[in-house]
Amino acid sequence: MLFHGLSAFPITPTDPAGRIDTDALCGLLKRIDAAGADSIGLLGSTGSYMYLSRAEKRRAMDAAADCLSGRTPLIAGVGALRTDDSIALAKDARDAGAQGLLLAPVSYTPLGDDEVFEHFSAVAAATALPLCIYNNPGTTHFSISNALLTRLSAIASVIAVKNPALPAADIAAAHQQTLSAVPAGFSVGYSGDWLVADAILAGGVAWYSVVAGTLPEPSVKLMRAAQAGDRAEVERINALFEPLWTLFRELSSYRVVHAIANLLELSPYDPPLPIRPLSQADRQRVKAAREVLAAV
Repeated sequence: MLFHGLSAFPITPTDPAGRIDTDALCGLLKRIDAAGADSIGLLGSTGSYMYLSRAEKRRAMDAAADCLSGRTPLIAGVGALRTDDSIALAKDARDAGAQGLLLAPVSYTPLGDDEVFEHFSAVAAATALPLCIYNNPGTTHFSISNALLTRLSAIASVIAVKNPALPAADIAAAHQQTLSAVPAGFSVGYSGDWLVADAILAGGVAWYSVVAGTLPEPSVKLMRAAQAGDRAEVERINALFEPLWTLFRELSSYRVVHAIANLLELSPYDPPLPIRPLSQADRQRVKAAREVLAAV
């Protein structure tokens, strides 16, 4: 059941020199744990995994495992350009005490299906940890087709996929097509916060959430309503999230959640350069959107 329910993805608070503030990270993790999220996704895209050195990623893994003490399962992102680097990160995650792995087919030179399959096979073989496929074509520029998903799902430790959610009109059919490509019991979950409620109502079993990393309480309420099939409650809560979803779409969720962490005094740091922080005017918009969620 590791890759089920609400998986919250926090930022990784990092100073301008790229060193992680482990105290600030632990503060974020404790909020998620207290809110009742089902797992924590460390070092995902929201967690700046492509901007951190291997040493800092290991510091984050160690600090997170120590902070959580097993209370909330920890899923560690191990994506890297090179297969040997992803293998090393997978072993680091295992040794730090993570319960699962999240792997994206990161690329600079475009990859083919066989290359991605071999990459996943090698990383999966490096540890006994269960692994979730991170299908994120918006950043990796590689889309995992259902045909490739079928091949990957035959690898023993590959038991889940994190797909981008689609608009409500398309998600039900797409979800059924994905289910037809994988074995029974394979976890099909979704990211893309502003679209995920409909994906869960359509049968998705996991929400890999950006916003839950900084605002876990309302996110848990939205997920529980979706899991219960309570469409009216989902629509009520999702409407309160809509001002924030608008900012996610316009400004990027990555920049917005860093601004939320600043506003809540959870982290004093900006995103790593060359990513620029939000303007003061946009921070005020974020503040107003967050205040709407008090009604959840």
